[in-house]
Order: sequence, then structure tokens, then C-alpha cells
Amino acid sequence: MPIPTPNLYPPFNIIRLSHVVFGVRNLSKSRHFYVDTLGLQVTDEDDKRIYLRAMEERGHHCIVLEKSDSATVQSLSFKVFDEQELDKAHDWFKDQGHPVEWVERPYQGRTLRTTDCFDVPIELYFKMDRLAPIHQQYALYKGVKPLRIDHFNLFSPSVDKAVEFYNQLGFRVTEYTEDEESGKLWAAWTHRKGGVHDMAFTNGRGPRLHHTAFWVPTPLNIIDLCDLMATTGYVSNIERGPGRHGISNAFFLYILDPDGHRIEIYCSDYQTVDPDMEAIKWDLKDPQRQTLWGAPAPRSWFEHGSEFVDLEPKDSQLNATPIVAP
Repeated sequence: MPIPTPNLYPPFNIIRLSHVVFGVRNLSKSRHFYVDTLGLQVTDEDDKRIYLRAMEERGHHCIVLEKSDSATVQSLSFKVFDEQELDKAHDWFKDQGHPVEWVERPYQGRTLRTTDCFDVPIELYFKMDRLAPIHQQYALYKGVKPLRIDHFNLFSPSVDKAVEFYNQLGFRVTEYTEDEESGKLWAAWTHRKGGVHDMAFTNGRGPRLHHTAFWVPTPLNIIDLCDLMATTGYVSNIERGPGRHGISNAFFLYILDPDGHRIEIYCSDYQTVDPDMEAIKWDLKDPQRQTLWGAPAPRSWFEHGSEFVDLEPKDSQLNATPIVAP
């Protein structure tokens, strides 16, 4: 179906994505990957959790690694504009029939836990502990030099349904791919913060988290990370890239952490602040949408994803077949 008209006046104001909570089986292995290899900074840790932030971030954390028996995703979190927006969100989700609960989270103020249209656990908050800036402490820059969390991408059994739901929350479509035969969306990129996306949705068995992305300074940082991973025991964790996407125009690398959670290292997309910016449509059969240079994505990129805790994925409603590597 056609993408919806942007909702410029949503019932409450989400300003950006904030953080993800990953269930991991071995905290030590995960710490080595995220801290010693990627270069995220530890803000607190104990025998159950590790809190991490990137170099430009002032909030306490953008990833929480939580010791777990299974490699699931515990929640996706978003920051709202002020405290009053939390109450508006609570009432809206309750009126729409979604479960709502005020939960306690370390280093955060009031936090609302609810679900989206596919029961994905999402949390909203306004206040998070602020830390001193470290973006000019260049001695701390390690690994790929991650600057900030950038976006989530989810496998969705119905991209149309996902886009319709998040459009109600003010997420605007920047680029999309449509299956010409059915008229249904294959994938869509939606944003709140003025980049290409905070949330993207890809056709597939879901809901599952396809990847979490981090913004880095330059493509050269991504190339340096490839060299580092290839010589420190992580060469098999490099899944796809480096390369440049047609969609978003971003330079990318996809890697897997020790539990199989996919991370995208990402830079060089474009600004989308104007509220009347038109979305860009891509042909599903155009291989350059995946990689501008024409190389197809591996099959694993379309099949592997992280499940959400206590949430059983469902098969996609769309049977269109993407172009994949043999």
C-alpha cells in the first residue's frame, strides 16, 4: 500500500532512539567484543550487567549487556521530549489496548514499558543520568571509534503494519522498497531525529531485531576495524561489507557479536530534518538498493536475527524474494 502521510503532530513526542538491552550468555566475552574491540566505554558494571556509551553521548548508556541464559533482546528504548510526554504516551498506549507499566531502571527517571503493534517490548523515558563529555578525550578512542547509537532495524512480518503504527508516533518514512506485484512494502526507513532512520523495518520472519547501528567518524574507521577483527580472532564475525548502501547512501559494515546479535557500523548518510521531505522509492529488483556497488547481501543477512524475550516470531505475509548471494 502507499506509505502514509507523515504525522507531524503525534500524540506524544519521541525525539530519538536511546538504547537496547541485549541478553548475553558470557559477560566477559561480550565485554571484550564491545569494549576492547569496538571501543565503547564502560559506565558501570557488575556480575549481571555492563552499561556502555559511545564517545559523543552524554547519557549514561546506549547498550546494556545483561547476563542471560539466552541471546534475546530485552527491550528497545526511546527518549521523549519531557516528563509530560511520558504521561501522554501512557494514556495513548493504554487507550490503544497496549499493556502499560511504570518500571524502575538504573540511571533513568520514570520509565514506561509497553509494546508496539507486534508486541515488541519498548520503553520510553525522559530523564537519564548525564555524564561528563568525553568526545575530546582522544586517548579514549579505541577500535572503530563509535560516536553514537544511530538506529534499529527490525524484521517484520508486515512492513505496512509496522510503518502504519510508527507513523502514528510521528516516525516519518525517508526511503522504502515496494513489491510491485502485491503493492506491499518490502522495507522502510523511518526517523525522528533527522537522519535517515531511527527505526527501519525489513520483510521477514519477525518481529526480530535485525541489527543495531553505531555511527562512526569515517569509512576509514570501518576499514581499520576489519583489519583489527581479522587479526584478533573475529574474522568469522564479519558478515557483510564494507560497502556503501544505495538506500541511505551510508558506508557500512555488518558484524556479529559473540551471541549473534548483529551490529552495523555506519556513517555518511544524510539529513532529513525538513518535514515536507519526500520519501525515496526503490525497486525491489534493483541490486544497488542493497549495495550501491552492486554486490548482493549474503543469505544470512535476510534470515538471521535476534529474537525478543518471550516473543514468538511469525512468518512474513509477503513472499517476495530479494536478490541474495548464492
